[in-house]
Amino acid sequence: DSTELRTVFTQYPAGNIVEYLTVPIDYIKCVDKDNNPFELKNSPSIEVRFTEKDNKRTVFYFDRIFLQDTLIIGDRSRFLRLKKGISINNVKMIEIQDGHKYYRYVDMKK
Repeated sequence: DSTELRTVFTQYPAGNIVEYLTVPIDYIKCVDKDNNPFELKNSPSIEVRFTEKDNKRTVFYFDRIFLQDTLIIGDRSRFLRLKKGISINNVKMIEIQDGHKYYRYVDMKK
């Protein structure tokens, strides 16, 4: 439901700023590899890696992932807008990490 999305402005490493809609999530509840809970602050550099049952891996930017029925749709690139869809029924593992790329949210309010 697009009424639950918010507009964000992301500054790229070269300085250009892009505007897009994303889900209003500030922190992501996760567990580390030792199964300890922690919260990861959302940012434009957060990446999610989906491993499918055939061991094929797909990486999306967290703030550009959407679920449509049983299809996970996401952007694999910030520059080329490479969208891809994978079936949630075929996913065996989900990993999340900060890719430490130089993207950041900026406030464009006047």
